[in-house]
Amino acid sequence: MDEPALDWSRGLSPQKEMVRAFYKELWDRADKTLIPKIFHANFTFRGSLGPTLVGHEGFAGYVDFVTSTFGSYTTDILAMVEEGPCVSGKMRFHGYHRKELFGIPPSGHHVWWIGMPIFTFEGGKVRDLFVLGDIYGLIERMRTA
Repeated sequence: MDEPALDWSRGLSPQKEMVRAFYKELWDRADKTLIPKIFHANFTFRGSLGPTLVGHEGFAGYVDFVTSTFGSYTTDILAMVEEGPCVSGKMRFHGYHRKELFGIPPSGHHVWWIGMPIFTFEGGKVRDLFVLGDIYGLIERMRTA
């Protein structure tokens, strides 16, 4: 976990600002009131831990699942790249392993994994979010923590 998070002092485009708010306000604070402000009603989502969901309600459940499984859940934004209606990046997700996941009992230890999201925007909101996560790295850290 030695890679530094991005420096926000240079300012962000509107799309990158929405990605920043998604991770630093919605996820880090588990503030689900931001879901309709960021996402279209029937947006599609594929999370770093595997599920594919459609819409606000399913995504809110995923937020609850992740933040209850990993205490003090936090995202470090390591990189963001914008091209047209898409923003991609490199994120480090981390927290304290509090619930069984992938058959591994809770260790209570701090664990982390890398995720690579692709946000697709339409009309100022996210229409689709696909996140590829380093699940094997997470599983190894949960086993050896």
